Formats: sequence, C-alpha cells, structure tokens
Amino acid sequence: MERLRPRHREVHIGFTKAETQKMERLLRELGEQVLERQFCQNIAKCFNRSAGRAGKPIVKWTEVQSWLQNRAQELPNVSKNISEQQGIRPSNKALGSSEIPKEEKTGNISELEFEARSSKDGAWYDVESFLAHRSLSSGETEVRVRFVGFGAEEDEWVNVKRAVRERSVPLEHSECQNLKVGDLVLCFQERRDQAIYYDAHIIEIQRKMHDIRGCRCLFSIRYNHDNIEERVRLRRLCRRPTH
Repeated sequence: MERLRPRHREVHIGFTKAETQKMERLLRELGEQVLERQFCQNIAKCFNRSAGRAGKPIVKWTEVQSWLQNRAQELPNVSKNISEQQGIRPSNKALGSSEIPKEEKTGNISELEFEARSSKDGAWYDVESFLAHRSLSSGETEVRVRFVGFGAEEDEWVNVKRAVRERSVPLEHSECQNLKVGDLVLCFQERRDQAIYYDAHIIEIQRKMHDIRGCRCLFSIRYNHDNIEERVRLRRLCRRPTH
C-alpha cells in the first residue's frame, strides 16, 4: 500500500520562519513599495496558497503590513531609505530602463502557481517545479512534478490535462457569501493519520452571523473521491480561480 503524504499540523503563532524571512528579504530589496496595500495583499495571498500554511489560519494583508512596518523601523538602512523615498519619489524617467515596473515585481513574489493531483492518494499538492515532460502514444502529455515540501523520491509523472491546474485560493471571511450549493471547492480533510486537500462539492450551507472570529457559517460538503460528507467551516475551504 502506497504511503499517504501527511501534512503535519503545528500550532500557529504569527508567521512561519520562512514567511518572515521572505518578508524581510522583500523589505530590504524593495523598500517602501512593500508597505503598499496591493503589495501586502499579494504577499498574503502568496502565503495563504503555500503548502506550509495548510491547516493554519489565513494570513490577512493588514497583518503583513503591520509586520513590515514594525520591521522597517528596526532596520536602520531600510527605515532611512523609506524616509528618503517618501520625501522624494523619482520619476520613471529618472529610474532608467533597468528599473523593474511595479506590476512585474508584484507578480514575482509568488513562486507557486500550480497544484497537481498525486496518483498515490488522489490529493492535490502545490507544485514546486516542473522537471520534464513527455508525450504518450495516446497524444496526451505528462509532466514530472516536484511537490512543495517533498524530495525527489516523491516526484511523479502526472497527466497535464487531468491532474495539473492553477492553484486553488484560500477564502477570506468576507467571501463566504459568494459560495453556493453545487460549487466545486478544495477542502482540507483532517484525519488522525493525515491532513490533505481533496476536491469536494458544497451540498448545503448554513448561513450564520459573523463575529470577531470571522465567518461562522457551516458548509456541508461531499468529497469527490469517496463521497463522504462532512460539515466544515470556511477556513478549510479553497475556491477554484475564476478568470
């Protein structure tokens, strides 16, 4: 029997070490720009989509901004640069052609864009990289993927059409109203020996008043792979991207 891929759960206190290292690096490299709302929102989305945050509370962009602001004050060079930039903002012409436009920098902070379904347990995992591709006699294409958080021994060949897709997005508390019965979601399934993501469909929604903790609605879902039904809260659901 193939070994299931466990996702170990840890008590979440603030940001993970990897997240703080990434924010500090961005702060040192980009300075003032990382304090802007849109940039903080993109960083939060990047963290929420990563495998390292599976089962942990969703990161809010305001928490990212607050951490960056506090850290900026602790880094003399960064604090000085931010003060100077706030006083005099150079024009695009003065920056020269070597300056990277804001939209390109923002897009580059997310290194994870896809998820793939493992043939070992049928669950979806974030893709760290695509290693190779091959064409089958049927005309279909497979790619060899490396999953985030796993070594080369766990690499797999997966069907591009059926087992690779754009990464699912964790839901904000305010987005619960957008969910409806019949929607396809990615649900975090918690069991004694494993905690992984599976596709599921919403079969019932109990709308409840939100409180200081956020959304308190209850969602009844049915997993696609085994038809088991479960009642979950919003924090365990991810939505499929829409374009």
